[in-house]
Amino acid sequence: MAGLSRLTRAQQQQRTHQRLLKAGRAVFVRRGFLAATVEEIVAEAGYTRGALYKHFGGKEGLWLAITEAQAEEHLLHLGDRLDNASDRDELIAALIPGGSAFGEDEPRWSVAAYEFVAWIADQPELSATVVTAQRLREERIVEMLERNCARLGIQPAMPLPQVVVLVGALGGSLALRRAVDPATDVRTIGAGVIAAVFPMPSEKGTS
Repeated sequence: MAGLSRLTRAQQQQRTHQRLLKAGRAVFVRRGFLAATVEEIVAEAGYTRGALYKHFGGKEGLWLAITEAQAEEHLLHLGDRLDNASDRDELIAALIPGGSAFGEDEPRWSVAAYEFVAWIADQPELSATVVTAQRLREERIVEMLERNCARLGIQPAMPLPQVVVLVGALGGSLALRRAVDPATDVRTIGAGVIAAVFPMPSEKGTS
């Protein structure tokens, strides 16, 4: 019975964790990072302030947990698409901002993300934590691209670490643009930029 009790508590803790993550994302999308409150998030999840602080330490900790979970899901999906790319066009398609990344609430999420970045600008310790995590994720994407560019015989027009930063910045900026101008054709713009970074073999060395 004791073992069953421990397992049940663990399951309950995991359920609380996941519900807070879901509620936090919903509130951040609806309200933005700055306007979102702990009270609103826990009300959305059906818990108390104490539950959020126990699991995440506060609103910023919840934000970081949400972004980490989303980033991990994105990396797994990206890795599969890159590994299954059979040519240059499919590799580019895997990198184009679009699809689920530009779902119904993605533009609003991007607005919240920019608010968060502005908010941590004057907080060196938190900024360093965010930058470290981002660089680790970028290193993983560089490794994916190195492996698959070599496999497909593709030569990028700039160093891959710079490509990864460019693609990430492009996706965020296009999502933000779409938040204020839904008519923006983010896929076409993204495809054009990324295609220029991975030129056709006949384009190499041309001026």
